[in-house]
Amino acid sequence: MNVANKITIARLILVPFFIIVMLSGIKYGNIISAVLFAIASLTDKLDGYIARKYNQITNLGKFMDPLVDKIMVSSALIVLIQLGRIQSWIVIIILSREFIITGLRTIGANKGVVIAASNLGKYKTTFQIIAIISLMLNNYPFEYIFFPFSTVAIYLALFLTVYSGIDYIVKCRNIILE
Repeated sequence: MNVANKITIARLILVPFFIIVMLSGIKYGNIISAVLFAIASLTDKLDGYIARKYNQITNLGKFMDPLVDKIMVSSALIVLIQLGRIQSWIVIIILSREFIITGLRTIGANKGVVIAASNLGKYKTTFQIIAIISLMLNNYPFEYIFFPFSTVAIYLALFLTVYSGIDYIVKCRNIILE
């Protein structure tokens, strides 16, 4: 268990904390949740950087890092539905894309092909994180500040989600058709 993998596990451990705080109704819970989610999101960049810089890339890390990202983003989006800050159809599209691409990667792995994250996929993740943080903050006392930004951010994230998903499928059509 190297440093990069420990950071990934720490990110996973943060998930229930930002969920509990978001749902607790405590004063400034939206701010605390957004900060915890932002910290978790930043650790994703940190663990990847450490793994590459110090040659700590492991099979555990290759498996856990994208899984934890999906757990983190999915959990936040589902809670945001419960809080009435995002429509369920948007979350269904985002989660469906994640399942489809994960399935595509699994098919590729079974055939000995690694399907790496594309730049579009990285932009998609970045905009999803920005949108989630803004939606977490889209509550008293910030709702009038963040509402327009949150709306634009989530639709941009949704567009990038669909576009990057189509891009993966097109680029990997040979794997699918074999």
